[in-house]
Amino acid sequence: MTAFTLADAKARDAADKLAPLRQAFHKPKQADGSDVLYFGGNSLGLMPKKARDYMTEELDDWATMGVTGYFASRNNWVRYHEQFKEPLARLVGALPHEVAAMLTLTANLHLAMVSFYRPTPSRYKIVIEKQAFPSDHYAIRSQLAFHGFGTSDALIELAPREGEDTLRMEDVEHVLEVEGANVALVLLSGLAYYSGQRFDLKKIAAMAHAHGCAVGFDLAHAVGNVPLNLHDADADFAVWCHYKYVNAGPGAVGGLFVHERHHAHKGLPRLEGWWGNNLDTRFKMGPEFDPAPGVDAWQLSNYSVFSFAALRASLELFEKAGMGALREKSVALTTCLYDLLAPLDGVEVFTSADPEQRGAQLSVRVAGGRKTFEALQAHGVVCDWREPDCIRLAPAPLYTSFEEVYRLTDVLRQVITQQLARVV
Repeated sequence: MTAFTLADAKARDAADKLAPLRQAFHKPKQADGSDVLYFGGNSLGLMPKKARDYMTEELDDWATMGVTGYFASRNNWVRYHEQFKEPLARLVGALPHEVAAMLTLTANLHLAMVSFYRPTPSRYKIVIEKQAFPSDHYAIRSQLAFHGFGTSDALIELAPREGEDTLRMEDVEHVLEVEGANVALVLLSGLAYYSGQRFDLKKIAAMAHAHGCAVGFDLAHAVGNVPLNLHDADADFAVWCHYKYVNAGPGAVGGLFVHERHHAHKGLPRLEGWWGNNLDTRFKMGPEFDPAPGVDAWQLSNYSVFSFAALRASLELFEKAGMGALREKSVALTTCLYDLLAPLDGVEVFTSADPEQRGAQLSVRVAGGRKTFEALQAHGVVCDWREPDCIRLAPAPLYTSFEEVYRLTDVLRQVITQQLARVV
C-alpha cells in the first residue's frame, strides 16, 4: 500500500466540500498560539462561534424585557424548544413529535424507565452491556433497587467473548432466546463508548420485541456521529446528550425520543410536570394534567434558554452539512486514521476495521499506556484516556481535517518510539 503523506492529506482537505465549516468553530490553542490537535469531540465538541451571538441575544432580551421575554423576546422563550424538533428529527431519524430537547441524558433515562421498565414478578430483568457507560449502570441499578430487585438476579450484562473486544449480535440473540421471557427491558448503546462499536438498532429492537421486551437506546456517542433511524428501527425510546458530537457545550440540554405508537397509550405511566402540560391550557393553572401532544408530555420543567441557544448554533451547522455528507467524510477520516495507525509498532486498534461497525471514534491500546497518553497531551493532542487501557481518538468531521489526522499519527509514532526505546 502506498504511504499516505502530508501532501496527500492537504490534497484531501483541498477537495473537502465540508472544509469551510471548520471555520465556524473556535479551536483551542497551545501555549505557542498554534492550534491543538483536537480529537476529543467524543467527550466535548468544540464551540460553534455563533453560540456566543445567540446567547448574547437572549441575555440582551432578558436585560431589556425581564419576564415579558417569555412571550415578547425575539425567540419567544415559551415556544423556544419547538424550533429544534425538525432538525433533531432529521438528526436521529424520527418524526418531529417524537423528539424533544429537554433536561439531561440520565434524567431522561430515568423518566423513560418510569414508562418502559414495568417489571412483573416473572418479567423483571434488564439487559445492558457490561461495559456500558457507568451512568447507565448507576441508573439501571438504582431502578432495580427502587423496584425491589437485586442486581445479581435482575441484571444481565452482555460482554464480549474471551479475547475479543466487541459484542457479537448472535450472542445478544442467544441471551434473549434463553432469558427473553424474563426480560422487561433491553437497554443498549447506539455506539459503545469504550470500544467504539456501532450497534444495529433495528436488529436489536426486532430481537427484543420478538421476546416481548421493551427496548431503549443510549445514543450519547451516536447522535451527530452516525446516521440514525429511530422511528423505522422501532425503538420504544432513546435518550442522548448534545455536548459531544452535537457541540452544544458542557452540560448541554439532553434529548428524548418516544415512538409515536406510545403517545396515545393512556395506561402508560409517566412522571409529569408543568412544562409537559398542553400549552393551550398551561396558563389556566388547573390542577389536572392536560398532556402536550407527542413526546412533549414527558417534559417536566422550564428549560435553560441559554443552553438551547448553543444547541441552535450547532444544529444550524448540521443542517448545512447534512448527515449523509458528514458520514461520508467521517468514514474517510477514520479509514485514513486506521490505515495510518494499524502498521505502527506498539499500537493496537481494537475498534472494528469495518466502517459500518464504527462511528467517528477509534479506540487504541498503546505501548506505555497512560504515559503515552500524557505524552500526547504534552505534544498538543487532545484525546482521552479510559481505564484500564484505552486511548480514544475521535476525528469529528465537522471540524477535523485530514492534515490533522496525519499530524496526530506522526506525533503518536514519535511518542511510541520513545516509549519502546525506554523499555529496551
